[in-house]
Amino acid sequence: MLRKIVLLAIPGVAPFEFGVVCEAFGIDRSEHGGPVFEFSIATAEPGPVRTSLGYDMVISNDLSAAADADLVAVPAHDVNADVDPRIAQVIRDAVARGAWVLSICSGAFTLAKSGVLSGRSATTHWMHADRLAREFPDVAVDPDVLFVEDGTVITSAGTAAGIDACLHLIRCELGASAANVVARRMVVPPQRSGGQSQYIAVPIPASRDDSFAEVTDWMLEHLCEDLTVDELSRKALMSPRTFARRFKADLGTTPGAWLNRQRLLRAQQLLEETVLPLDTVASESGFGTAAVMRHHFAKSLNTTPAAYRRTFCIRDTA
Repeated sequence: MLRKIVLLAIPGVAPFEFGVVCEAFGIDRSEHGGPVFEFSIATAEPGPVRTSLGYDMVISNDLSAAADADLVAVPAHDVNADVDPRIAQVIRDAVARGAWVLSICSGAFTLAKSGVLSGRSATTHWMHADRLAREFPDVAVDPDVLFVEDGTVITSAGTAAGIDACLHLIRCELGASAANVVARRMVVPPQRSGGQSQYIAVPIPASRDDSFAEVTDWMLEHLCEDLTVDELSRKALMSPRTFARRFKADLGTTPGAWLNRQRLLRAQQLLEETVLPLDTVASESGFGTAAVMRHHFAKSLNTTPAAYRRTFCIRDTA
């Protein structure tokens, strides 16, 4: 049962991610039928702990408070910082006794440096995902999801994804009704659809030279058409085989994959900035039908066009 929660205060801690754990587990919500936890904050050296914004928090509990915790939470902090061996031991001990360990954003690096992510799946903020995978090749890093649960270890993506991870843990341990109470008090959805890939802004890739500039500009102007390699190669005055080979060498991907990426970007733009029906968005972005567009959104962004529009539309759709 999830009763005792200890949040670790680590030098350089990010205040928002730190506050997410405090908000999720540190407030008595029994008045509204919500859960009550034994919540405390601990640090390796009691006293002032400097945050990433330059101010200090005064923490009175040392790490002994975490010895019997049901959850040890690790908020985001400087990914370049070394891990205090005492912090690492607390994390390893928690995993060894079957307690939950939850990291938010770059806190995954502390878990990895402590050794508890070895052989596990994990995530972190998309900006740090490649680095986490590179520095810890024994960790299966998924950069697209909001959080990953592997055994009793939960890692979350950046910032607000920590809320999703906390609510997920409450839901797992105490049921959906408890998670819903917490979510309502926090004024957030109890469960978000999609993953963090939908939040990553991907610019149109630039060519290393001008050899394909004219062709790619033309492709962008004709996304809604059925563009074949044969047609594109004629436009580039090359054989289809030469065109495909040189296109990949110059742009780093195949013509088909490049087209799909641009069509996805166009569809995202239309969903954000217009109230066009989904079939029209699919047609104008080159996917043809809403069903095909949904397939590509699910495959690339782990969400649906309708859910994407609800999240990102900047127009009044009422």
